[in-house]
Amino acid sequence: MTTRIERALRMTALVGEDERWHHRPLYAEIVHRVHAAGLAGASVFRGVEGFGASSMVHTSRLLSVGDDMPMAVVVVDREERIRSFLPQLDDLLDRCLVTLDACEVLRKVKDDGMAR
Repeated sequence: MTTRIERALRMTALVGEDERWHHRPLYAEIVHRVHAAGLAGASVFRGVEGFGASSMVHTSRLLSVGDDMPMAVVVVDREERIRSFLPQLDDLLDRCLVTLDACEVLRKVKDDGMAR
C-alpha cells in the first residue's frame, strides 16, 4: 500500500451548545443533514471556552459548567461534494457560523504492482 495526498475541503459549523432547531440540538441537526446528504462523515467537538456574536464568554470553569458551550461540527470531503451541500444549511445560517478551508487528506491506496 502507498499513501496518496488528495485535495479536500473542510467545513466547520460553529454553534452554541444550547442552540436548537425544532427541539433538536443544532449541532445534531447539522450532523443529520450531512449524513442524509451522503458526505464522508462529520464530527462534533465541544469547546472549553469561547464567545460569539453576543460577546458573552462561555467557559467550562467552575460556576459556569454547562453554560452554552461552543460546539464545532467538522466535515471533510471533496470540494464539489461540500459545496453542493451548502444550500442545505441556508435556513440555519442565522444560528451558526460556517467556515470553509482547503485541506489535504492522506489516503492509503492499494499498489497494483505496476511501475510508475
